[in-house]
Amino acid sequence: MKMFKDHLHLPVTKIDDSARLLGKLKGVTDPEKKRKCIGAQFIEVFKEYKNEVEKKTGVRPKFLVQGTLYPDVIESCPPPGSDQKHSHTIKSHHNVGGLPKELGFELVEPLRMLFKDEVRKLGLLMEVPQAFISRHPFPGPGLAVRVLGDVCAPDALDTIRMVDEIYINAIKDAGLYDKIWQAFAGFLPI
Repeated sequence: MKMFKDHLHLPVTKIDDSARLLGKLKGVTDPEKKRKCIGAQFIEVFKEYKNEVEKKTGVRPKFLVQGTLYPDVIESCPPPGSDQKHSHTIKSHHNVGGLPKELGFELVEPLRMLFKDEVRKLGLLMEVPQAFISRHPFPGPGLAVRVLGDVCAPDALDTIRMVDEIYINAIKDAGLYDKIWQAFAGFLPI
């Protein structure tokens, strides 16, 4: 949050909906079902916040800007011009496939046709801080897909947070962080 405010000068609001989300994820073990559940909750929180902003300001938000990248599109959608209604989805993305019409936002995705390396180059041209540019990608569904099994299992989230921090710090200390495209720890229910 500090990076957005202090370096990118963007007014970002953080909404902690973890209690409701974890309530919906309890007992869900299939990664694709987790993604769908998280995507639905993501939309629900946006609806609530949009209504809150409209109530406070008297202005209805018109746009939703997302950082969708081309790999998200490839993994989630049928090939362009294929006339297929569905692809063999690699994995779903909450930010691919449009928004429910009742949300009432015009979707803006300025990076949709770019790969991660191209986005990083663009960030350098825009003088985005290096720490932000070189940060490894983090999945939209968060730690839920890095915990195999029930994300609500005792200590699962605390354990994965701790292990991931240890692992990421170890590769940074070894001078490998910027040489590895993406690294993360996973929680195995064994």
